[in-house]
Order: sequence, then structure tokens, then C-alpha cells
Amino acid sequence: MICFFDTNVLVYCMDAGDPVRQTRAIDRFALACKNGTVVLSTQVLQEFYAITTRKLQPPLPPAEAMAQVERLASFEVLGSSAASVLESARLAERHRLQWWDALILEAALRSGADLLVTEDGQHGQRFGKLTIENPFI
Repeated sequence: MICFFDTNVLVYCMDAGDPVRQTRAIDRFALACKNGTVVLSTQVLQEFYAITTRKLQPPLPPAEAMAQVERLASFEVLGSSAASVLESARLAERHRLQWWDALILEAALRSGADLLVTEDGQHGQRFGKLTIENPFI
């Protein structure tokens, strides 16, 4: 099973300020690593670094955040292209999505993922074979 992880779930893995979500995020990520394929996007890596070094309380030191990004970069990571940006715009309009959520959805669809693990979106919502899973409910 291919699992595409949104930034928010990965950030919760680092967020000691929310121990319940942290535990659920770590457990869900570990399960995906054990039982399937984890896919990310360059957007996820960029957002992860920015959020963990600026918005977490306390923030991660840049060197630690970079080490985490290097670990995450060992998974399959999809880049973006002009075509993927255009498809994201179509998805945003068609499904009334926020822009950054549409970019994530487009990358998850393009990766062939079975699950998009995120706290955004409606749990159980389907986009073809892709299902939204909120690990926090």
C-alpha cells in the first residue's frame, strides 16, 4: 500500500507540545514504513523544515531539522512541474480546495498512492483510488 504523507502529520511527529497527536503520528508513520511504501513531495520537505524551525514550540535547531529532512528525503520524493501546478489549480477549482492542499492532493494522485495521510480534508473522502485518512480521529 502506498501512503503519501502530508506535512502536518510529519510535523506532529516532532511536536512534543501535543503528545497525543505526536504518538499517533509516529505510530502511523511507523506502520506505513513497515507495511508499505511512503511517498512525499518536495513541498512536504520544504514545509517540514520551515514549520519545525519556526513554528514549533520550541522550534527544532536548524541542524536537527536538516537531519530530519535528510531522513525523509530517503523515501520516494516527487517534484513538481508546470503541468503539476496546472493540475493542482484544476483540482483546487473542481473540489474547492485551499491552494496548498490542492498541491498535496495532486502529488498524492500522481504518485499512485492509495492513502493520503493528513489532518486536512474529509476522512474517508475518495479521489479515484486515493482515500483521505486522518490519523487523529
